[in-house]
Amino acid sequence: MESIQLFSLASRQAEWLSVRQTVISGNIANANTPGFRAKDVAPFDAVLQNTQLPMKATNPLHFTNSTTESYMVEQKVNEGSATQLSGNSVELADEMMKQGSIKRDYDLNAAVVKAFNKMILMTVRKG
Repeated sequence: MESIQLFSLASRQAEWLSVRQTVISGNIANANTPGFRAKDVAPFDAVLQNTQLPMKATNPLHFTNSTTESYMVEQKVNEGSATQLSGNSVELADEMMKQGSIKRDYDLNAAVVKAFNKMILMTVRKG
């Protein structure tokens, strides 16, 4: 019997959404900081395509075990956004739209996992 990959995928997307939420919140927090450049993380599908098996370390100090660092490396500066006179490129309206998108994606992720979990429980109880 093959293992169910949905829970693993949902968990990874939740991690990615958490990292993106942190980055977008940082953009909003620095909206008045002169010279601050707005950032965003790579899209989730790009993160999935770049996923490889973890490397085995011979010494625990050789590699870090933080999954959020791999997403953070994927940060990019929003080049298409307008820069203010202070050199700041944060557009609050765009950042708030991104926050809404993150919430919708999280709610959908949680609903799918909940529905799938219910299906599994129904199968186990009736079987």
